[in-house]
Amino acid sequence: MAMEYEPIKPYADDLEDSVYTQEKHFSIDIDIIGNAEKIQDDDESKNLNQLAFRISDPNIANKGEESPFIPASNSTNLPLHRQQPPQHRLISLDVFRGLTVVLMILVDDVGGILPAINHSPWNGLTLADYVMPFFLFIVGVSLGLTYKRVSCRVTATRKAILRALKLLILGIFLQGGFFHGLNNLTYGMDIQQMRLMGILQRIAIAYLVAALCEIWLKGDDHVTSQLALLRKYQFQLLAASVLTVIYIFLLYGLYVPTWQYQIPDATSSSAPKTFSVSSFLVKLSFKVKCGVRGDTGPACNVVGMIDRKILGIQHLYRKPVFERTKQCSINSPDYGPLPSDAPAWCQAPFEPEGLLRFAYSFFPYPLNYLVCSGCSSVMAMVTCLVGLHYGHIIVHFKDHADRIRLWLIPSSAFLVLGLALDIFGMHINKALYTFSYMCVTAGAAGFLFAGIYLLVDIYGYRRMTLVLEWMGKHALVIYILAACNIIPIVIQGFYWKQPPNNIVS
Repeated sequence: MAMEYEPIKPYADDLEDSVYTQEKHFSIDIDIIGNAEKIQDDDESKNLNQLAFRISDPNIANKGEESPFIPASNSTNLPLHRQQPPQHRLISLDVFRGLTVVLMILVDDVGGILPAINHSPWNGLTLADYVMPFFLFIVGVSLGLTYKRVSCRVTATRKAILRALKLLILGIFLQGGFFHGLNNLTYGMDIQQMRLMGILQRIAIAYLVAALCEIWLKGDDHVTSQLALLRKYQFQLLAASVLTVIYIFLLYGLYVPTWQYQIPDATSSSAPKTFSVSSFLVKLSFKVKCGVRGDTGPACNVVGMIDRKILGIQHLYRKPVFERTKQCSINSPDYGPLPSDAPAWCQAPFEPEGLLRFAYSFFPYPLNYLVCSGCSSVMAMVTCLVGLHYGHIIVHFKDHADRIRLWLIPSSAFLVLGLALDIFGMHINKALYTFSYMCVTAGAAGFLFAGIYLLVDIYGYRRMTLVLEWMGKHALVIYILAACNIIPIVIQGFYWKQPPNNIVS
């Protein structure tokens, strides 16, 4: 996301008219995973210019709260000899987002060649598994800056819903299968087979939940200490705790019955099959025996069961990561032919950005899908709320040393807790987005963000990060063109005599 801030201190008497509080006049553009959204005053640009002129008058004392980007002049012990003039943006957040975009492109393009950096086949953590949590963490930090002050909660809520819907629709279009991908020069998608969830959809829903928490669930306390900070946002912390408890209860408490699925043109000879002819297509039917609780394996986990029941198996991702496990690939951890004794679930679709909804039995279809979409990827929402807390630290603490300290403490706690949970059986798993996975990745995001902030916003080393900063400001466009293969597909459309004779192939 790209966002511009007003760095000038407002009058205490003019807070009601300041650029921080006139949210009703703001036009905010959401990018994929944002810094803070770009703020433009469409209605009163003249008034803002006059206000800036008044505030900049050296004869007038600024009595209001300082900008979150301008540290107190004598309040830090960290070296400031390289500190740049006050910025309109939090540059480190742009750099962090740009670095995450580079990481995403790297693992997408090189992951097939080096399976070690590709997504973990099931349990475990690889380089690719950090990309999604980093984006969600950045969204949370941005929201803490965007909604520093809200003049009208209803208006802010309406705008947040509209932004989330835009990102949700864009995700369905890009990731639903309309662009079939490389080595396939056709386009278009059967709606009955469209993939409903995806990366952008998960980000949109996590963004909406975190935005609503920031708009409605914060107190009016004046923050002067870490305890006061926790008191001001205690209901947000409670919301994150409740989501975590519900997720853990469902993941380990719900019963998963035996299930079956069909796929066309299957080639595996290792699982029980029954042949049926429908619409001139031969389909193979597979039966997966479960009847268990608390199973976190690929076959009988609660996350997959809920996705199959709510979305329908035909709307799930058809190339899940567990196809690279030893049970399903002779080339594990890479994709490969099925072993002779491959289990029945190896070819089943599975949605890595799927649903974990905690009230699906109370709503009839199709209302149940609308309800469960709001609770998509529960732990992804928690990651976003963690990032939101880091954004609050920027808003309420002006001292660089205080910010770094208050970031490193929870980051360390998250890392230790996540690794401990993994040792005691709650495995780190990106596909299920387990609590331990959330802790480790959120802790890593906190450490990386603090390091970039120290390098860029404190010491002022910006030249080496200019490319990352630019990429961070244009993350959504880069994601669409590169990560969604739009550029390669366009290039592939030009060929010499025969479709295979193109640059991409």
